[in-house]
Amino acid sequence: MTRERAARGRPSRTAVMLLVAALALACAVWTGGSWYASAHDEQAAFARTRDAALRAGEQAVQNMNTLDYGDLARGLDVWEQSATGDLLGELKGSRTQFEQQVRDARTATTAKVLSGAVTELDERAGRARVMVAIRITVVTADKKSTTKDSRMLGELTRTSAGWKLSRLGQAPVGDAPTPSTGPSTPSGS
Repeated sequence: MTRERAARGRPSRTAVMLLVAALALACAVWTGGSWYASAHDEQAAFARTRDAALRAGEQAVQNMNTLDYGDLARGLDVWEQSATGDLLGELKGSRTQFEQQVRDARTATTAKVLSGAVTELDERAGRARVMVAIRITVVTADKKSTTKDSRMLGELTRTSAGWKLSRLGQAPVGDAPTPSTGPSTPSGS
Protein backbone atom coordinates (compact mmCIF):
# COMPACT_ATOMS: atom_id res chain seq x y z
CA MET A 1 0.00 0.00 0.00
CA THR A 2 1.30 3.43 -0.81
CA ARG A 3 1.71 6.19 1.67
CA GLU A 4 -0.88 8.30 0.00
CA ARG A 5 -3.46 5.57 0.14
CA ALA A 6 -2.78 4.83 3.85
CA ALA A 7 -3.09 8.53 4.75
CA ARG A 8 -6.52 8.70 3.14
CA GLY A 9 -7.85 5.99 5.49
CA ARG A 10 -6.76 7.74 8.71
CA PRO A 11 -8.26 10.90 10.14
CA SER A 12 -5.98 13.93 10.10
CA ARG A 13 -4.46 15.38 13.25
CA THR A 14 -6.65 18.43 12.90
CA ALA A 15 -9.79 16.29 12.84
CA VAL A 16 -8.67 14.40 15.97
CA MET A 17 -7.92 17.65 17.79
CA LEU A 18 -11.32 19.09 16.82
CA LEU A 19 -13.05 15.96 18.08
CA VAL A 20 -11.18 16.13 21.43
CA ALA A 21 -12.01 19.83 21.77
CA ALA A 22 -15.70 19.15 21.06
CA LEU A 23 -15.78 16.40 23.68
CA ALA A 24 -14.09 18.67 26.24
CA LEU A 25 -16.60 21.45 25.52
CA ALA A 26 -19.52 19.03 25.88
CA CYS A 27 -18.18 17.82 29.26
CA ALA A 28 -17.71 21.41 30.45
CA VAL A 29 -21.27 22.36 29.46
CA TRP A 30 -22.72 19.26 31.14
CA THR A 31 -20.70 19.83 34.35
CA GLY A 32 -21.62 23.52 34.47
CA GLY A 33 -25.28 22.75 33.89
CA SER A 34 -25.29 20.12 36.63
CA TRP A 35 -23.57 22.49 39.04
CA TYR A 36 -26.03 25.29 38.25
CA ALA A 37 -29.04 23.00 38.71
CA SER A 38 -27.82 21.68 42.05
CA ALA A 39 -26.87 25.17 43.29
CA HIS A 40 -30.38 26.42 42.53
CA ASP A 41 -32.25 23.33 43.73
CA GLU A 42 -34.86 24.10 46.42
CA GLN A 43 -34.06 20.92 48.33
CA ALA A 44 -30.38 21.81 48.43
CA ALA A 45 -31.22 25.31 49.67
CA PHE A 46 -33.49 23.85 52.36
CA ALA A 47 -30.72 21.47 53.42
CA ARG A 48 -28.24 24.36 53.70
CA THR A 49 -30.71 26.33 55.84
CA ARG A 50 -31.35 23.28 58.03
CA ASP A 51 -27.63 22.67 58.48
CA ALA A 52 -27.01 26.32 59.38
CA ALA A 53 -29.82 26.24 61.95
CA LEU A 54 -28.46 23.02 63.44
CA ARG A 55 -24.91 24.38 63.73
CA ALA A 56 -26.19 27.58 65.35
CA GLY A 57 -28.51 25.65 67.67
CA GLU A 58 -25.82 23.24 68.82
CA GLN A 59 -23.39 26.09 69.46
CA ALA A 60 -25.99 28.18 71.31
CA VAL A 61 -27.03 25.27 73.55
CA GLN A 62 -23.37 24.58 74.31
CA ASN A 63 -22.81 28.28 75.04
CA MET A 64 -25.82 28.45 77.36
CA ASN A 65 -24.54 25.51 79.39
CA THR A 66 -20.94 26.72 79.70
CA LEU A 67 -20.03 29.27 82.36
CA ASP A 68 -16.95 29.80 84.51
CA TYR A 69 -17.19 31.93 87.65
CA GLY A 70 -13.61 33.08 86.96
CA ASP A 71 -14.63 34.69 83.64
CA LEU A 72 -18.26 35.38 84.38
CA ALA A 73 -18.76 38.61 82.44
CA ARG A 74 -17.46 37.10 79.19
CA GLY A 75 -19.52 33.93 79.70
CA LEU A 76 -22.73 35.86 80.27
CA ASP A 77 -21.97 38.08 77.28
CA VAL A 78 -21.72 34.91 75.16
CA TRP A 79 -25.08 33.79 76.56
CA GLU A 80 -26.65 37.08 75.51
CA GLN A 81 -25.02 36.89 72.06
CA SER A 82 -26.58 33.42 71.63
CA ALA A 83 -30.13 34.54 72.51
CA THR A 84 -32.92 36.71 71.16
CA GLY A 85 -36.47 37.67 72.05
CA ASP A 86 -37.95 36.79 75.44
CA LEU A 87 -34.99 34.57 76.34
CA LEU A 88 -32.57 37.44 75.81
CA GLY A 89 -34.80 39.72 77.87
CA GLU A 90 -34.89 37.18 80.69
CA LEU A 91 -31.11 36.77 80.63
CA LYS A 92 -30.53 40.51 80.77
CA GLY A 93 -33.15 41.01 83.47
CA SER A 94 -31.71 38.40 85.83
CA ARG A 95 -28.03 38.90 85.02
CA THR A 96 -26.99 40.69 88.23
CA GLN A 97 -28.74 38.20 90.49
CA PHE A 98 -27.40 35.24 88.53
CA GLU A 99 -23.85 36.63 88.56
CA GLN A 100 -23.98 36.77 92.35
CA GLN A 101 -25.28 33.20 92.63
CA VAL A 102 -22.51 31.82 90.40
CA ARG A 103 -19.81 33.84 92.21
CA ASP A 104 -21.05 32.53 95.56
CA ALA A 105 -21.17 28.93 94.28
CA ARG A 106 -17.74 29.26 92.58
CA THR A 107 -18.57 26.73 89.88
CA ALA A 108 -17.28 26.22 86.38
CA THR A 109 -19.64 24.49 83.98
CA THR A 110 -18.68 23.23 80.53
CA ALA A 111 -20.85 21.56 77.93
CA LYS A 112 -19.96 19.36 75.00
CA VAL A 113 -22.41 18.62 72.20
CA LEU A 114 -22.90 14.88 71.72
CA SER A 115 -25.45 15.09 68.90
CA GLY A 116 -28.20 17.28 67.58
CA ALA A 117 -31.08 17.38 65.15
CA VAL A 118 -33.46 19.90 63.68
CA THR A 119 -36.95 18.73 64.65
CA GLU A 120 -38.82 21.50 62.85
CA LEU A 121 -37.92 24.18 60.31
CA ASP A 122 -40.13 26.95 58.98
CA GLU A 123 -37.97 28.92 56.55
CA ARG A 124 -40.64 31.51 55.79
CA ALA A 125 -41.29 32.31 59.46
CA GLY A 126 -37.58 32.14 60.29
CA ARG A 127 -38.06 29.59 63.07
CA ALA A 128 -36.48 26.26 63.84
CA ARG A 129 -36.56 23.79 66.70
CA VAL A 130 -33.64 21.63 67.69
CA MET A 131 -32.95 18.82 70.10
CA VAL A 132 -29.38 18.71 71.33
CA ALA A 133 -27.78 16.03 73.48
CA ILE A 134 -25.00 17.47 75.63
CA ARG A 135 -22.60 16.34 78.31
CA ILE A 136 -22.38 18.90 81.12
CA THR A 137 -19.42 18.90 83.50
CA VAL A 138 -19.59 20.98 86.68
CA VAL A 139 -16.45 21.65 88.70
CA THR A 140 -17.11 23.03 92.20
CA ALA A 141 -14.93 25.33 94.32
CA ASP A 142 -13.39 22.29 96.05
CA LYS A 143 -12.42 20.91 92.58
CA LYS A 144 -14.97 18.08 92.66
CA SER A 145 -16.32 17.27 89.25
CA THR A 146 -19.67 15.82 88.22
CA THR A 147 -20.83 14.96 84.72
CA LYS A 148 -24.38 14.64 83.47
CA ASP A 149 -25.80 13.92 80.04
CA SER A 150 -28.83 15.97 79.13
CA ARG A 151 -31.16 16.56 76.20
CA MET A 152 -32.18 20.13 75.51
CA LEU A 153 -34.95 21.48 73.32
CA GLY A 154 -34.35 24.85 71.77
CA GLU A 155 -36.31 27.15 69.55
CA LEU A 156 -34.31 29.30 67.17
CA THR A 157 -35.29 32.53 65.49
CA ARG A 158 -33.50 33.81 62.41
CA THR A 159 -32.18 37.32 63.03
CA SER A 160 -30.07 39.67 60.92
CA ALA A 161 -27.05 38.23 62.80
CA GLY A 162 -28.05 34.61 62.12
CA TRP A 163 -29.96 31.96 64.06
CA LYS A 164 -30.35 32.64 67.80
CA LEU A 165 -32.05 30.82 70.67
CA SER A 166 -35.42 32.26 71.62
CA ARG A 167 -36.40 29.41 73.99
CA LEU A 168 -34.46 26.70 75.79
CA GLY A 169 -35.53 23.90 78.11
CA GLN A 170 -34.95 20.30 79.11
CA ALA A 171 -36.34 17.62 76.81
CA PRO A 172 -38.89 15.40 78.55
CA VAL A 173 -37.83 11.89 79.47
CA GLY A 174 -40.22 8.96 79.16
CA ASP A 175 -43.83 9.89 79.89
CA ALA A 176 -42.96 13.26 81.43
CA PRO A 177 -45.08 16.18 80.21
CA THR A 178 -43.55 18.45 77.61
CA PRO A 179 -41.90 21.61 78.90
CA SER A 180 -43.76 24.90 78.83
CA THR A 181 -43.43 27.00 75.72
CA GLY A 182 -42.16 30.01 77.63
CA PRO A 183 -38.53 31.05 77.84
CA SER A 184 -36.33 29.39 80.40
CA THR A 185 -32.71 29.72 81.37
CA PRO A 186 -30.27 26.84 81.10
CA SER A 187 -30.22 24.36 83.93
CA GLY A 188 -26.62 23.21 83.76
CA SER A 189 -25.06 26.29 85.35
